[in-house]
Amino acid sequence: MTYEEWMEQVPKTIKADPLWSTEAYRKALFLHDLAWEDCERLMHDLRGRELVGQLIGAAGSISANQEEGYGRGFSKDRDYFLRISIGSARETRGWYYRNRRLLPSEVLEHRLNLISEVIALLVTELSKHRRA
Repeated sequence: MTYEEWMEQVPKTIKADPLWSTEAYRKALFLHDLAWEDCERLMHDLRGRELVGQLIGAAGSISANQEEGYGRGFSKDRDYFLRISIGSARETRGWYYRNRRLLPSEVLEHRLNLISEVIALLVTELSKHRRA
């Protein structure tokens, strides 16, 4: 599924939230849905099954912490949750790397690139928020 196809499937209630305007949030939600699909594949191997919970938990934590931080307005709490979100993105990248033997190379490369993009977007958002 492409990012554009995925965007068409997102419910209007999610898109109506002001947080949807941030690209980092949209890409993090997309990443989680891709991770969900990847976990289906990983479940076919005993070694992958052992890592699925870590991968899906870390991937979900990226957007969940953005939601938590956004709900706290423009305070130091928001900075804290953005930093947690960045940490979760780095953790997700690590779990993808650990699963590299069980995923097709093009899938792995796409996920790693997407995660790096999410990290860059979050770091930029954190920097802008700190300057404001």
